[in-house]
Amino acid sequence: MDIIAALAEELGLKRTAVEAAVALIDEGNAIPFIARYRKEATGGMDDVALRSLEERLTYLRNLEQRKEDVIVLIGAQGKLTPELEAEIRAATQLQRVEDLYKPYRKKRQTRAQKAREAGLEPLANMIIMQVSPKGTATPEDAAARFVTPEAAEAGYDTPEKALAGAADIVAETVAEDAENVADLRSFTEGTGEIVTVATDADEKTPYEPYYDFAEPARKIPNHRVLAIDRGEREGKLRVHVRVDGEAAVARLGRRWPRRQGIFAPVLDAAIADGYKRLMAPSLDRELRAKLTVRAQTDAIKVFAKNLESLLSARPVRGARVIALDPGYRTGCKVAVLDETGKLLDHGVVYPTPPRRDVAGTRRTLARLARTYHINTIVIGNGTASRETEEVVSGFIADEAPELRYTIVNEAGASVYSASELASREYPDLDVTTRGAMSLGRRLQDPLAELVKIPPQSIGVGQYQHDLDQAELARTLGHVVEDVVNRVGVDVNTASASLLGYVSGITPTVARNIVAYREEHGAFTDRRQLRDVPKLGPKAFEQCAGFLRIAGGANPLDATSVHPESYQVAREVLERAGVTADDLAACGGIPDIQQRVGSVALLAGELGCGILTLIDILGELEKPGRDPRDDAPEVVFSRAALSIDDLEPGMELTGTVRNVVDFGAFVDVGVHQDGLVHISKLARHFVKHPSDVVAVGDTVKVWVEKVDRDRGKISLTMVPGK
Repeated sequence: MDIIAALAEELGLKRTAVEAAVALIDEGNAIPFIARYRKEATGGMDDVALRSLEERLTYLRNLEQRKEDVIVLIGAQGKLTPELEAEIRAATQLQRVEDLYKPYRKKRQTRAQKAREAGLEPLANMIIMQVSPKGTATPEDAAARFVTPEAAEAGYDTPEKALAGAADIVAETVAEDAENVADLRSFTEGTGEIVTVATDADEKTPYEPYYDFAEPARKIPNHRVLAIDRGEREGKLRVHVRVDGEAAVARLGRRWPRRQGIFAPVLDAAIADGYKRLMAPSLDRELRAKLTVRAQTDAIKVFAKNLESLLSARPVRGARVIALDPGYRTGCKVAVLDETGKLLDHGVVYPTPPRRDVAGTRRTLARLARTYHINTIVIGNGTASRETEEVVSGFIADEAPELRYTIVNEAGASVYSASELASREYPDLDVTTRGAMSLGRRLQDPLAELVKIPPQSIGVGQYQHDLDQAELARTLGHVVEDVVNRVGVDVNTASASLLGYVSGITPTVARNIVAYREEHGAFTDRRQLRDVPKLGPKAFEQCAGFLRIAGGANPLDATSVHPESYQVAREVLERAGVTADDLAACGGIPDIQQRVGSVALLAGELGCGILTLIDILGELEKPGRDPRDDAPEVVFSRAALSIDDLEPGMELTGTVRNVVDFGAFVDVGVHQDGLVHISKLARHFVKHPSDVVAVGDTVKVWVEKVDRDRGKISLTMVPGK
């Protein structure tokens, strides 16, 4: 297979671009580096396209390797024909290769193998070909000729037993034929139903909707597949695939050469046995596995998209924060942070039961706000959040109207605060204070703080604990890497956790950068990175453009212009009539494109690629621009609402906290997120909620229904619906 041609056709890309991208990947270049600094070679492929290409490249290479392995394995058995080899080499799916290999795969002793070893294969061939020896009137007459001493010793000591043994060979031959398997697989997937029943119909569980349930496999949505899988694992559901067995056997029979003769009933029975005993169980397992893989793949994609939106949330710059991590018996942990996230003060207040010291909490908040010039209060959304919010809301209304507050999702905060990383960062602080600090910093710079937490623990997915954890971690790691490099990193303030996601930087090199910074002071020039232990020339090439130095010796170091393009950037500035120092002093050259004229002409004169030049001009126009500034602003509150305040028809503004297959969960400021079902996201048909909303979006919603007993809120984004 010509892998480059296959990739180009499948992904709709030019062959030259695919060849260049594959070569760059094989050379060890990171995807963010290729996407940002090798656009000419790849035709401008972004990180998403490059990830897809890399994934398919890996699959196709594995496919080719598997073909070679299978050819060698079959050849070693002396059973490889030119036709079979051609079929294997022509396969475009791993499944097809495995289907072709199935008859030759070594397996435990089967009934058919035992019969073959007893010399009954010629009889099986007669049954298949419907050819009977002369002078035989019944199948048993023909089978009698094969009751040899060897066959008798193996247990085939009568014509009936010999005939049964030969039928076992036929059944296995039918069941292992690649074309039969492919056809019946298609039939099973197209007509099969997923059927579930309760193991105990009287038990109350979350799986009651599936206690007596059936749905066509081709239509069942992914979230239901995952729910059913979980119910089965927990022993609450029994699940099976329902297929019309008679129709399947008839379909299989039509695929097999048929002639009237004494063996016709034997062949019919063998075909039915091959399907029911050998094919159906395997195809049912395959279908269940395929649905699970499909559902998991989709869930991982949804999780990845949600994570990307969350990490791309707009930082709240200039926020001086009191961060509150609510609790009951142990109180509410307090961390006071300046606008850079530095800890100024910490302590505990008790606004909730059993102590409910509201007056003391108000006094503490007033003192901290006054002492440290606080402008924002952040509250975690976990246990006791609602009661804490009421006290904060009342305090702001009565005593500090200049303050604002917001609720922050605290998913993963406890994981970080108890981690080895947190212990290294803040060895003198207890776990609870670290947790409160993390909440405040999530508001100030979500990306910088959330990279410290395993992506699986951030809580913006569905059924994440049921997913393939290795694949989930790999995919989410790519998301974090892409977002970090898209935004860029200040090398003088970034943590080792953040630096570790920069293109070309390993965790060890990230720690070395921090250690170098602590020993030698702030970096003033990108070239100093070469002095960091283990940061060699290749790593420098990969990371330099993503690491920013504000206020350094070279103003270009504060931009995403790669050092390899500095000379081009200087010539562009010269033609625009400005210097690099002017760039720093003015915060960019807004009219630089007008100053330099035609990009195509300038690129030709400078010997620079057009796409690269466009990026350079964009950076010189607005150096170090943060793409997160385009994200929705954080919604702040000054007054608290309760679920008791909600009534159907009420209009609210909320923030999307999670997007799942069946809808979106929206925080409307009442502690309990409301659900906008997929059917209520828009007036038009919505294939997936992520087509309409993303995590972090600010949306207008209307209350449809409030179930106060169960704490459930139904919302709609379509007025009057």
